[in-house]
Amino acid sequence: MTPTDCVLTIGSYSDADKAALADAFGARFLVGPADIAGLDQATRDKVTAVAFKGHHPFGAAEMDLLPNLGLIANFGVGYDAIDVAAASARNVRVTNTPDVLNDDVADLAVAMLLMQGREMAQASDWARSGQWAEKGEYPLNRKVSGGRAGIVGLGRIGREIADRLAGFKMDIHYTSRREKETPGWTFHADPVSLAEAVDYLIVALVGGAETAGHVSAEVIAALGPRGVLINISRGTTVDEEALIQALSTGKLAGAGLDVFLNEPKIDPRFYDLPNVVIQPHQGSGTVETRAAMAKLQRDNIAAYTAGSALLTPVN
Repeated sequence: MTPTDCVLTIGSYSDADKAALADAFGARFLVGPADIAGLDQATRDKVTAVAFKGHHPFGAAEMDLLPNLGLIANFGVGYDAIDVAAASARNVRVTNTPDVLNDDVADLAVAMLLMQGREMAQASDWARSGQWAEKGEYPLNRKVSGGRAGIVGLGRIGREIADRLAGFKMDIHYTSRREKETPGWTFHADPVSLAEAVDYLIVALVGGAETAGHVSAEVIAALGPRGVLINISRGTTVDEEALIQALSTGKLAGAGLDVFLNEPKIDPRFYDLPNVVIQPHQGSGTVETRAAMAKLQRDNIAAYTAGSALLTPVN
């Protein structure tokens, strides 16, 4: 970096990450992309890289306010908030933080499936409230091991989920852009046929316009009244209204959801559904993984400012 270069940091970062970004790049901090317009022109002219974290749209209008922008380094594997096409048109590189979060996200997907099937939250309340002592054993729930699992999107995270569920003696089915080398697993060309074939449907798609509503009302209906849907991708990938209706009317047995439309202000109807495990979009939310994600983001910025190859380019 030259003395006139500037790294702009956008989003909600931990104190430790802020300190690391400030130490490495003398970064300036903003809450969201909309705040770029509040910077004076001289400051905006100096910005060559942005460290971005969050889900507020970062599009062409925001990029045009930064005439010397060359890199948007995203914190997270999902980069659907960034208009990558607009970035490419402006010769702006985009990076993300894949791989380092695969294990944690896959772990949470499996945990939500187990929580949903074994009713772990409800059983904990049964014990804590004294009902175990007063009323006896908790009602029987549902066996998860040995079932049929369908993965919607067999990418890095989807593969980790599938590998874990195979360890639970499950029959693995999946749908993806193309059939993959998965001996013993069953490929389906579309999500409806996948849903028809399985007991549990785990959504591990990337976000964005191309996957919006991919798990449609038809897919949810195909999963059926014994089916369970787990979503650790983005709220946009599932028809949320159809999901709520199916859960409310017994047309779907249950769900485990880490992501929602309009999060964190999720649809309040979810709170009234006892057959839904709700998590606050914390798939990668461990100290170890968030630290690894932050380091990879900084390493991409460092590579860019040094003129070296980017570690995890998107475009």
